[in-house]
Formats: sequence, structure tokens, C-alpha cells
Amino acid sequence: MTRPLVPPAIFPSHSPTRSLAMTMFFRLLLCMVLGCLLAACASPKKKQAANDHAKQDAQTAAMADLVNNDPDFEAFIQRLRAAVAGHDMDTLASMMTPNFGYRLNPDAEGDGVFQYWDDELLWPQLAAVVNQKWVPKGDFMVSPPEFVTDPNFHGYRAGITMAQGSWKFAYFVTD
Repeated sequence: MTRPLVPPAIFPSHSPTRSLAMTMFFRLLLCMVLGCLLAACASPKKKQAANDHAKQDAQTAAMADLVNNDPDFEAFIQRLRAAVAGHDMDTLASMMTPNFGYRLNPDAEGDGVFQYWDDELLWPQLAAVVNQKWVPKGDFMVSPPEFVTDPNFHGYRAGITMAQGSWKFAYFVTD
């Protein structure tokens, strides 16, 4: 009769079967610890999202500082409100960026904005939006404030930005 094959004991004072069980236990424990450590690491996507969020916050803070120290901002808003109320297309055109965005789906910018607003009867919605409070969001001041505070916001919104040292009306869109 032959003896069963048993691995040699790691520690001579312990039985081979017990030594194998301890080795397996420690391996399992090591795997669990490594698994927990790896699960706790941030993925590249999470790191990029955190970096993007931090960059957006920095831009928003910079825009808020700019507005708080810029007396031209309130004057621009007042001129914008008056031009919208009077449907003064010449004044509005002078206040807009060259690539003014007026439709998201399909994308539309630049020429044709006033015809689009007339065809879609959007002047009342535009007036309602520009007469609300403006708050910073990235490189823009936006209205209404819910566009910034409500992640599920759907509706008309407008944005203005600083371009070549002066305020410009950049977009009025909805989704």
C-alpha cells in the first residue's frame, strides 16, 4: 500500500494538510484585500469628470468675479432687454456674436436668427428669458438661473459672453 501524496510541510511543526489550508486562507485574504484596493481606485473617466467639473467651477468663479467688478455688464443687460422689448434688430445684431446660436436641433447659428424668431413667434419667450436674473456658467452668463441649478432643465435659455473685451449675446436656444 502506498502513501497518499501530500505536499511537504512549510513549517515542520505543522501538519501538511493544515499548512495547505493556511496557505489557501492567506491567498484568499490577499485577493480580497487587493480587490478592495483596486475597487477603491478612481477610474480615468471619473478622474476626467472630476477635473472637468473643477475646471467648470474655476471658469464660473472667474466669470462671477468679472461680472461683479464690471459696470458694463449691467449696462449691457439693460440695452439687451430694451432691444428685445422693442424688437430692435439692428441693436440686437450689433450685440450678438458672429456665430450666434439660435437652434440646437438642427444646429443653426449666424444669419437667419431674426427670421427664425419671427416665424416661430419667439419674441415673447426671448423677452421672458432676458428679463430674468443672469448667473455664471463656465465662460457664459446665462438666464434663467434654473439652467445652472437644475440638471434636468429643459426650456429656453440665453447666454452672453465676453468677446474681444466687450459683452456679446451668444445664444438663445431650447431643447
